[in-house]
Amino acid sequence: MIEESKLHIHNKILKEKVKDSYQLSEIQNLLNLIEMHQTFQIPMLENGLYPAAAVSETERAYSGYAYIWVRDNIMIPHCQFELMNFKSVQKTLNTLIEYFLKYRHRFTDIIEGRADYNNPMLRPHVRFEGHHLEENNQKWAHAQNDALGYFLWLTCKAAQKGVLPLSKATLKLLALFPLYLEAIRYWQDKDSGHWEEVRKVEASSIGTVIAGLKELKLLLSIYQEAEVNCSYKQKVVTTDYLAEIIEEGEKELQKILPFESINFSLKEPKKYDSALLFLIYPLNVVSGTTADQILLNVQTHLQGEYGIKRYLGDSYWCEDYKKKLKEEERTVDFSEDIERRDALLEKGTEAQWCIFDPIISIIYGKKYIQTRHPKWLHMQTYYFNRSLGQVTGEDCPFGPFLCPESYYIENGRYVPNDITPLAWTQANLRLAFHYMELVRLVAE
Repeated sequence: MIEESKLHIHNKILKEKVKDSYQLSEIQNLLNLIEMHQTFQIPMLENGLYPAAAVSETERAYSGYAYIWVRDNIMIPHCQFELMNFKSVQKTLNTLIEYFLKYRHRFTDIIEGRADYNNPMLRPHVRFEGHHLEENNQKWAHAQNDALGYFLWLTCKAAQKGVLPLSKATLKLLALFPLYLEAIRYWQDKDSGHWEEVRKVEASSIGTVIAGLKELKLLLSIYQEAEVNCSYKQKVVTTDYLAEIIEEGEKELQKILPFESINFSLKEPKKYDSALLFLIYPLNVVSGTTADQILLNVQTHLQGEYGIKRYLGDSYWCEDYKKKLKEEERTVDFSEDIERRDALLEKGTEAQWCIFDPIISIIYGKKYIQTRHPKWLHMQTYYFNRSLGQVTGEDCPFGPFLCPESYYIENGRYVPNDITPLAWTQANLRLAFHYMELVRLVAE
């Protein structure tokens, strides 16, 4: 177990409430307090989609976070799915289905060899304008297999539960995902992954795709295949077919884990990456000693006092980021020019993100539920408290009781970056509360 670092609690009201251990009633009181301050209020479009962050068209609009990211629009509904708020989950997924059906040619052109998948702009676009479900022509790193894997994963889980009715159109769409993923050979495809940066073969993307394919396989087995028509033209997606392409991914995944990448053509192979945490929770693709090693790697190499780094050498929101880059340069596509941004980074000044501590808290909570060992209860609480500490205080220029994307160094001190609040952080913290409640129900 790692040595626990000092807790930094930015919000004075929450600082008075943080404890080394909690009763169920105390967690519920904390939740009520935070909800009273609208910490978990995430703006939703009328069609059920969520912009990545609550930024207006004028204030911090440069960030582009008013767009819709497929990945974020799975993470937020997944939180609602766990909380059994199924109506909103159905609305979001139905609109994402509508979007993918509108641009289904992105899948079929590659399946049939009419488009070159090496050009990310010819792949399914995973960042788009949400009001009218329109693609954005701005150059972007759309080679993100993990985003497609997440969509397949939650859509199939929702269909299994009866939350999402299986229409013929939905089944036809679902068939395109494995056929597309096989066409690009996802198990050896170089994609930009969770962080939309340099393309490489990475475990977090392969693992997310595997999670999605497994849920589709389970869905088809529940419906016994004959009852549903999951196909494209003459290509029928069966459980046997899915088992084969899942196996391809699992073989490659085992070669890479517990690291993110072993691509030695890179200047520095990317061993440690916090995106691997998602393979443990919520995807449940990795468990046992491999999961423990991933957790230890993140804690040892990436954990800071204010949050957790995405990876070593991450130059996004590095020290004095706003002084070093103009607004229009800060969130552009650096996937083919990462060296220019990396030149701004002083070693050890990577931003510390707020989306990971809640996930680690949940992982330890699940460990406690499985084993009833008190050390896991303690660790769940510690990372929950770190997550609470990241909620903004009165000195934050964007306001108190908000969930930032990350803390970065500005003028020598850690402050929330401009992407505050980030919907993904909000969803993860809400889930951490949920598991704190579940564990106390077990413990008490």
